[in-house]
Amino acid sequence: MLHWLNHLERLFAHYGLPAVFVLLLLENTGFPLPGETVLLYAAFLASQHRGFHLTSLYLVGLAACVLGDNTGYWLGRKVRGPIARLLHLTPPRLRLAERYFQRYGHATIFFARFIAVLRIIAGPAAGINRMRWRVFLLFNALGAAAWVAMVVTVGALVGRNWQYWASRLGNLDLVFLAAAFVVIYWLFHRLLRTLDPQA
Repeated sequence: MLHWLNHLERLFAHYGLPAVFVLLLLENTGFPLPGETVLLYAAFLASQHRGFHLTSLYLVGLAACVLGDNTGYWLGRKVRGPIARLLHLTPPRLRLAERYFQRYGHATIFFARFIAVLRIIAGPAAGINRMRWRVFLLFNALGAAAWVAMVVTVGALVGRNWQYWASRLGNLDLVFLAAAFVVIYWLFHRLLRTLDPQA
């Protein structure tokens, strides 16, 4: 964990806010990057007056999250067929998933922001399932505004104890990430079986 933070600090020292923007943009587009850690650590540095200002960090984080999720959304729409085949989503399953997003998509997009794995796949999933873009844009922006505010605030408030917690957490973030992938995979197939007993 500390080794990873040292890399982040050097990256931030060289590139500043653009580094934060790119990392968050990629995570929200669909790449498995630790966006929460990036933003928390940047907020810690801002609270220590080490290269960042909290207001600028919030605005950059918000812009990266909204733009990244929208990029993921449009990628999902454009490559819908290949992704559906990769995930074994038959036409009936896709229709069921589309109905789910039509009914619960707004809440899913908002609350997915606060769960690491769901945050990564929410944009592409909404695009694949043809969620209305204006609805996606609104709830994606609202979720991003709330999530960035929460993470930046937490990072600034507990930043003074960052090294203490980081030395005790070790690589637990990787364990949690792996566990989250397993849980999401299980829930996804459980949902498919519930919606489509023939699955």
